[in-house]
Amino acid sequence: MAKIDGRTLSHETNEHLRILAVRRVIEDGESPSNVMKSMGLHRTTIYRWLKTHAKKGIEGLKSSKAKGPEPKLSDKQCQRIRSWIVGKDPRQFGFDFGLWTRRIVQEMIAERLDVDVSLATVGTILSRLQITPQKPLRRAYERDPVAVAQWVENDYPRLRRRAKANAAQIFFLDEAGFTSEPTLGKTYGLKGRTPVVPTTGQRQRVNAISAVNARGAFWSSVYTGKLNAQSFTTFLRDFMKGRRSKVYLVVDGHPSHKARLVRDYVQSTRGRLELHFLPPYAPDLNPDEFVWQHAKTNGVAKKPLRENESLRERVEEDMAAIGADKKLVRSFFQAPSVAYAADC
Repeated sequence: MAKIDGRTLSHETNEHLRILAVRRVIEDGESPSNVMKSMGLHRTTIYRWLKTHAKKGIEGLKSSKAKGPEPKLSDKQCQRIRSWIVGKDPRQFGFDFGLWTRRIVQEMIAERLDVDVSLATVGTILSRLQITPQKPLRRAYERDPVAVAQWVENDYPRLRRRAKANAAQIFFLDEAGFTSEPTLGKTYGLKGRTPVVPTTGQRQRVNAISAVNARGAFWSSVYTGKLNAQSFTTFLRDFMKGRRSKVYLVVDGHPSHKARLVRDYVQSTRGRLELHFLPPYAPDLNPDEFVWQHAKTNGVAKKPLRENESLRERVEEDMAAIGADKKLVRSFFQAPSVAYAADC
């Protein structure tokens, strides 16, 4: 009978053979050589098993995972690495670059912990600490955290209470621009040969304005030219057409939103429309920002314009598709750093 190479067998099979062979010798009184011959295994191997059984019993014959090499960093050191990264950026530690990379973490480990680790090991450590590669959100230096906290903790809750008391709806409004030459993402191609994507050579630009409500209501308009007090007033008139309930419209601090012409129009509605302003440099508090993120990611950027196709018509179609999907609109209100309730 040809000998079996135990290295080709699974851990579970080897464990079963070890226990079976030892029991046949210890409990049934068979000779070790006959047992191993009947199993097709090398004769001397069983003596190691018998020796292990004498010291540790049956448990010593069971399979166990190899411990592997000792980690270079202790749990305490790994937690120090976590404290460097979470809530901070490399510039706070003297680096010129504001984004974390494995190379920067590797340098800090060598400098601060006096331990040399490979980039692959750094990646493993970060994964174990649940620190993953992510695209960061932009935050302006001019942003006022006190004003943001005031909006989140006091201003918006008070606005919600007023809206419920007055049967008013809360909408968030914003504007964005679209171009027929969006930044293309990555594609696959043969190394050394940059792929070519046919697209329009016409340079088209349009702007869009929209308003969203946490219950899924949506309004939009596509236009050309710059936003100013007169055009914004026209948009507000169009937005208010046919609305029976009061509207509390949340906007950013764009100059056209605060113009006298706009204030005069708001006053002329006799309380049917109110404008409320977000803190400066806080776009993450506006759910309407995610309308543009969705439109640009899934619209022209994903499907470049065809020959002689109108960018305005494409954007209008994209806006109509968003407005028809109430579930999608409601999801925009779960995306901001503050999840807005859907009761107004």
